[in-house]
Amino acid sequence: MLVTLKEILAEAERGKYGVGLFNMLNLEMARGIIEAAEEERSPLILGVAEVHLSLIPFDYAALIMRDIASRASVPVCLHFDHGTDFDKIKAAVDRGFSSVMYDGSSLPYEENIKNTLAVSRMAHKKGVSVEAELGHVGGGEGGTDDGTQEMYTRVDQVVDFNERAEIDALAVAIGTAHGKYKTKPVLDIGRLAEIYKVSKNPLVLHGGSGLSNEDFRNTIDNGIRKINICTEMCVAAREAYIASANHEIMFADAKNAVKNIVKGKMQLFGSSGKA
Repeated sequence: MLVTLKEILAEAERGKYGVGLFNMLNLEMARGIIEAAEEERSPLILGVAEVHLSLIPFDYAALIMRDIASRASVPVCLHFDHGTDFDKIKAAVDRGFSSVMYDGSSLPYEENIKNTLAVSRMAHKKGVSVEAELGHVGGGEGGTDDGTQEMYTRVDQVVDFNERAEIDALAVAIGTAHGKYKTKPVLDIGRLAEIYKVSKNPLVLHGGSGLSNEDFRNTIDNGIRKINICTEMCVAAREAYIASANHEIMFADAKNAVKNIVKGKMQLFGSSGKA
């Protein structure tokens, strides 16, 4: 069943658990993700990122994702991730996505608010949730490197940003990075705890692939309700394709490799059994 990000994260906040955002790049990944959610009886945030539209055409992605949500017996939010182009974000809304992210994190503060507000007002008219990023998470999806403290979310800006940008979820920068880590991440949990104290909106962690189980537990304990996972699934799928001895079952092997990753994350995040 299709639900909004706001609905899923409100339940997560009440239950003090995290919900995974799992990006799909092809049909095998999408099948593995939804099978995991059904078997775990977990709510699901199924996503595709703007940067990945060069790999999977937008219309194909939307068709697959809408069909999955319509057939699912668990709550599914369809999320357009890391949108930077207003027209593409609007296209996601028009294609039936129930959540979009505007990423203006590399822009000056006031420009980020202005652009995010335009997205929020457009999306909210259609009942679509909006996520935005304050601070800047580095790495593969438009970032520069693994990030520095100068790019971390400023606690003193959180209330102002939430209110003026009119968002439903806030992505924070506390030491994570997109893609593969160059060095072991050191998360600023103290900063996260302070952000959680003042934020009226649920908090989002990007750059989840590569964190330890302890890192995930610490972030959830200190307010993270949505956790983005992509790279770890891509690596598992690639290894399954390469290792498969039979080309006729290689796609099933990749699907199952993704499913195992997703099931493990749902159990770790505490969303299993919450559908």
